[in-house]
Amino acid sequence: MLTIFKQIFTWWNQQTFGTRLQILVSGKLVGQDKNGNKYYESKSGKRWVIYNGEVEASKIPNEWYSWMHHINNKIENDHDLKKYDWQKDHLSNQTGSSNSYHPKKYNNAVKKKYKSWKN
Repeated sequence: MLTIFKQIFTWWNQQTFGTRLQILVSGKLVGQDKNGNKYYESKSGKRWVIYNGEVEASKIPNEWYSWMHHINNKIENDHDLKKYDWQKDHLSNQTGSSNSYHPKKYNNAVKKKYKSWKN
């Protein structure tokens, strides 16, 4: 019952009721990535994604980014593109988490070239 209310009143908890209705009427499932995100397309050419879990645009991997933005390249035609050993897996935006990037300069206390007036 709680999930029905979430779908009706909030857009940040996966799909809304309107999106579910659009999928039933005109949506065609095109594919699914390894993270569980599902990609749909309407007859008119509109494309959208239903995220698995938290709604975050940086969760779309490179293989599907070009498809979402109507960019024609070889990745669009081959979603199961071979990855090399040196390529890392796609990560969503890590800002604000414990996995965020901190340069070495930041970790070592950088000495200020001035004295602040507050102690």
